[in-house]
Amino acid sequence: MIELRDLQILTALARHQHFAKAAQDCGMSQPAFSMRIRNLEEKLGLSIVRRANRFQGLTEEGEMIVRRARSILDDARALEEEIAASRGEVTGTLTLGVVPTATAFAAQVVDQVRQAYPRILAHVEVTTSVSIQQRLYDGTIDAGITYSDSIGADLVSIQPLYEESYVLMAPHAMVADRHTDISWAEAAELPLSLLDHQMQNRRILDAIFEEQGLKPQVVSQSNGFMASMVLARGGTVATILPRALADALGPIEDTRILPLVAPEQARPICIATLNRQAELTTVRALKEVVAAFGS
Repeated sequence: MIELRDLQILTALARHQHFAKAAQDCGMSQPAFSMRIRNLEEKLGLSIVRRANRFQGLTEEGEMIVRRARSILDDARALEEEIAASRGEVTGTLTLGVVPTATAFAAQVVDQVRQAYPRILAHVEVTTSVSIQQRLYDGTIDAGITYSDSIGADLVSIQPLYEESYVLMAPHAMVADRHTDISWAEAAELPLSLLDHQMQNRRILDAIFEEQGLKPQVVSQSNGFMASMVLARGGTVATILPRALADALGPIEDTRILPLVAPEQARPICIATLNRQAELTTVRALKEVVAAFGS
């Protein structure tokens, strides 16, 4: 009979696409990990892994087993959480994938979950919208806070959260002549530090500028906001932030925050969860907290 441990090992290999990384994730040596896979193949009488000098992917049979394994592991986890819930305990680990622009909101959600359910351990992973959708399907995250238009409706439940709008963060001297806001055209003339192109936020900003026939002066880019904010505080560049992040941070010395207007722009942010036959109690608790949080 296949053991749950075998399924955990196999799904780790499918997730990492690398024997050494998967073995490390499972707390095993690579030789022991590889032997466990081979023993499973012998037990089932079929090949699960395509082998060469390095990992070449799973066979068709291996892909089928991984799909079933994820469902079985989900059911086992849901059973454990339901047993705990029957004793009046909502406990477990809740893994959230969050796009960088929503980290401030996600932090507030996690705090509300902690207050309502102290025994839930929330684990936040900041990543791209593309990764969030894939990892929901893979079962390696429990929920994603992401852009509504980046999530396919197939097999996924979407709960609207808020509209993401944008502000310019710039050194005082750079925007000394501005009053209460700044246009996108005026922002395009400033030296800007933005997220890199793999991030949905950057693609949104590029589209906004392009729609208005603008070519912004992008002088640096990164995969997170911290570098851009440090540069803005240092007086060399401006950056564009989601309003929710700017509000959460509050005033930052030597900088100004100006709403971007003409035109005002907004993009919907949602929380996405996989439709499971047996919903995890941690995910159900998250949905309840988010519903109350937004009301």
